Amino acid sequence: MEQVLTLVCKLNPTSEQVVKIEATLSAFADACNYTNQQVKPEITSKTTIQNMVYQDLRSLFSLSANLAVRACARVGANRKTAKQQGKQVLSFKPTSADYDARIFTFREKDWTVSLNLLGVREHIKMDIGNYQLGKLKGKKPTSAQLCKHRDSSYYIHIQIKDEVPDPLKATNVIGVDFGRRDIAVTSNGDKWDGKQINEIRDRYAKTRASLQQKATKGTRSTRRRARRILQRLSGKERRFQLLSNHQISCRIIKEARCTNAIVAIENLTGIRERTNKQPRNKVERRRSNSWSFYQLRSFLEYKGIKEGVEVIAVPPAYTSQTCHQCLHIGLRSDKRFKCGNCGWHGDADLNGAKMISLLGQSVSLPGGSGYLCCNLSTDSSGLLQSPALKGWG
Repeated sequence: MEQVLTLVCKLNPTSEQVVKIEATLSAFADACNYTNQQVKPEITSKTTIQNMVYQDLRSLFSLSANLAVRACARVGANRKTAKQQGKQVLSFKPTSADYDARIFTFREKDWTVSLNLLGVREHIKMDIGNYQLGKLKGKKPTSAQLCKHRDSSYYIHIQIKDEVPDPLKATNVIGVDFGRRDIAVTSNGDKWDGKQINEIRDRYAKTRASLQQKATKGTRSTRRRARRILQRLSGKERRFQLLSNHQISCRIIKEARCTNAIVAIENLTGIRERTNKQPRNKVERRRSNSWSFYQLRSFLEYKGIKEGVEVIAVPPAYTSQTCHQCLHIGLRSDKRFKCGNCGWHGDADLNGAKMISLLGQSVSLPGGSGYLCCNLSTDSSGLLQSPALKGWG
């Protein structure tokens, strides 16, 4: 089994190469926009799109054959994604271009990449660290993406294929409950508090608001300094969240590997769409929209494949309201949970994680259907008795 990893490698082009890269990105974006305008919106097949506009892209935008093909494929792929979300593709920005094996080559002997630009083939040096060096050594990648990031630096996103081990033979399941107050809580009792992340997000939001106000008002030098500080702060909050999710996912996958366990998570979808319809203040809306549960899920999934740990997603309905001891609906109040049937009480997120673990066991382990069953109370006549009627004569 193979796993595709994307390595983000910074490029160190010369001033002449920068001009050629900019021209290539601009031509690729113009070709995508032209294709999007000329081809009917309901057409998503890259082959059909290529048959309709391939010759025009070659003649109008001076693209090589493979770049023209990649532009058609980009439009088709974006249309398919937009169709699933009920949207339309409006335009393409000159920030990236797709490459395949015929127009991209990685050269390990001098740690450069060879790219087809407009009418010329260029060898561009890479400025990378030890992680990228170790991953690229001995590899022959066949696809990449040339990108211009927000800091105006150029990067090459290289896709490489790694052999992954066979999935472990699991004997138990670790349930993981995602949340905002506690980023993740496992059924084993591990917990990662989100207080520090929320405080950092609030501090950055307050700082950005102040600097943005100064960048539009005040003296010319004040506006210039405010814009410079905003540029320096750009991405710090995102990178801190990225590091936190990497650390959390590593801990969970490592524990699952050591205990031969499957990781079960909630299949959370459409949260922002539902919560944004509710009346909330500006701070609460910002905190909810910055919740990076999907990033944590993606980290768990790809790290699980790499380590041979299976990660499954279960329906989240009623996992936070069902008691993991007796499977009856209980009462949740903020962070506390209490079951009116068996009397269990404790942390609500821990109860949710244990319930997710039970759901994971029911669908992944042999005899799993026995994990989701409860004992029904009966009276002396054999009829079912409601827990609320216990003690009545």
